[in-house]
Amino acid sequence: MMTNPTVSIIVLNYNSREDTLDCLRSLEHLTYPSVQIIAVDNGSTDGSVPAIRAAYPNITLIDTGKNLGFTGGNNVGIKYALDHGADYVMLLNNDTIIAPDMIDLMIEPMENDPTIGVSGPTIYYYDAPDTIWSAGGVIDWKRGITSMVGLNQEDKAQFGFKPIPVDFVTGCAILARRAVWEGVGLLDDKFFMYYEETEWCVRATRAGYKIVHVPSAMMWHKISLEARATSPRTYYYMTRNRLLFLSNTHASLQTWCYTGVELGRTLLSWSLRPKWQDRRHLRGTMLRAIRDFSTGRFGQMMV
Repeated sequence: MMTNPTVSIIVLNYNSREDTLDCLRSLEHLTYPSVQIIAVDNGSTDGSVPAIRAAYPNITLIDTGKNLGFTGGNNVGIKYALDHGADYVMLLNNDTIIAPDMIDLMIEPMENDPTIGVSGPTIYYYDAPDTIWSAGGVIDWKRGITSMVGLNQEDKAQFGFKPIPVDFVTGCAILARRAVWEGVGLLDDKFFMYYEETEWCVRATRAGYKIVHVPSAMMWHKISLEARATSPRTYYYMTRNRLLFLSNTHASLQTWCYTGVELGRTLLSWSLRPKWQDRRHLRGTMLRAIRDFSTGRFGQMMV
């Protein structure tokens, strides 16, 4: 067993100065002894770069100069970490607060079992600290959908204390061995944001690596699902990138048929049923997402 392998933690920021500073403050309390923190700024205009540099002059800060998305910004950090000898690389959302022992608890099972290539913690809502947002993820290949395990459940130790195999872990906090990043490649820049970690986890699984959720490792995420559900920008990426995910992973004809029927039904429901009138503004977004996928327009959503 290696003694304290080096873990590089990448915190990506885009015009979220205060969230990022809060996240970095939580990293000050880590009990794991061998950590390199890499902050990557995606061309923020809110004074993030000087604020981070002033508060944390000893961490690595990379200013990309433009918005490269979740995929591009993190890929810059991953490349830097690998070039500078990281044994493990972790992606960590900047709107999170992590428990001091989270890294210790995630590293231990990976060091004890070399077949585990990727791990993720239990993620709770920041505003409801005992309510689970993610305990790993599952892919329904028949219907072509992904979902979070444990979503909105109160934590009553229902997942036990041992690592549990899952289909994917969210990019909100994903820890992977150097060999996995080198073997399966970086995040696919076509996604820009959303579904990129799920597609990457499928690549890792198909390369022979286990993906696990570590129940005892904990963090808290400043997220509101209600706000995200009606955001045209979020819905665009989630719709287009779901189709890209199915394409990249070579989903079956049955999956494509189910997905097409589901999208059609959703469009009709939003158009005809009064209960969904608050989603009618998303109809054009759905059609645009499908069109952009069909014509190969990927990366950042064009304004």
